[in-house]
Amino acid sequence: MKMFVYLAISSCIIAPLHAQTSNDYLKDAVAALGKKQYDQAIKLATKAINTDPKNVEALATRATIYGAADKYAEAAADFTRILALEPKLADAYDSRGRLHFKAGKIKEAIADFDKYIELEPKAKISHWQRGIAYYYANRFDDGKAQFEGYQDFDSNDVENAVWRFMCMARKDGIDKARKDMLKIGNDKRVPMRQIYDLYKGDLKPDDVFSAVKAGEPGETQLNNRNFYAHLYVGIYHELLGDKKRAYEHLNTATEQHRIGHYMWDVARIHRDLLKKVK
Repeated sequence: MKMFVYLAISSCIIAPLHAQTSNDYLKDAVAALGKKQYDQAIKLATKAINTDPKNVEALATRATIYGAADKYAEAAADFTRILALEPKLADAYDSRGRLHFKAGKIKEAIADFDKYIELEPKAKISHWQRGIAYYYANRFDDGKAQFEGYQDFDSNDVENAVWRFMCMARKDGIDKARKDMLKIGNDKRVPMRQIYDLYKGDLKPDDVFSAVKAGEPGETQLNNRNFYAHLYVGIYHELLGDKKRAYEHLNTATEQHRIGHYMWDVARIHRDLLKKVK
C-alpha cells in the first residue's frame, strides 16, 4: 500500500501538468479585457506572445488591449511586429495609423493610411480618418478633397460637411466655406442638424445645446449628444478666434463626456493643441 502511494505521488511530480498554449492565454486575455482588467489582460496576452512569438492573432489581441488601455504607442509597436511578419496585411496599416493618430503622430498616421489605401484602393472614398489627419497636418486642400470624396459614399453625414467646412475656413475663410458648404441629407443623430445650421450661420451655440435635451434621452444617449455638441461648438468658437471658449468646450467634451469612439480621441488631440496656444 505504501509503495502504491509513493508511486502515485512520484508520477504526479514527474508528469508535467498540462502546459497552457498560446490560444489558452489568449482566451483568458480576452476574458480579462471584457472585464476591463487591462493589466491582467496585457500580462496574459504577453504570455501568449512569448509562447508563440510569430502568432499574429496574439500580437493583434495585445494591441487591442493596449489601445483600450490608452497605451497607443505600445499598441502601434505590436502592429509594427505584425507588419514585419505580414508586410501586405492592409488592415494592420490602417490600425497602426489610427493608433499613431491617437498618439499625436499625425505624419506617421497619414503614411499608414496612405499605405492602407494603396493596398485597398476601394477604401479611399470612405476614409474620413485620413481626412481628419490631413486637417491636423495643415494639408487643407487634401482634407477638403477627402471629404468631398466621402460625400459620394454617404451624403447624410453632417460631420463630413463640417470637416470640409473646417478645411475651407482655415484656408479660404469662413464666408467662403459657408457659401460652398456641402448639402447634407437626413442625418438623424441629435444634434447634428443644429450643428450643421450653426456652421452655416443660421443658429447660435445655445440652439445646439437646447436640441441636446430634446426628447428626454437616456443617460448614454445624452452623454453622446453632449460630447458632439461640445466638440463641434468648441471647434466653431476656435474658427471664430475665441480659443479660450473653444478650449473650455473641448475640455468638457473630453473630460466629462467620454464616448467609446475614435472621435473622442480627436477631441482630446484638438483640446491638447489648443492648450499649447491658449
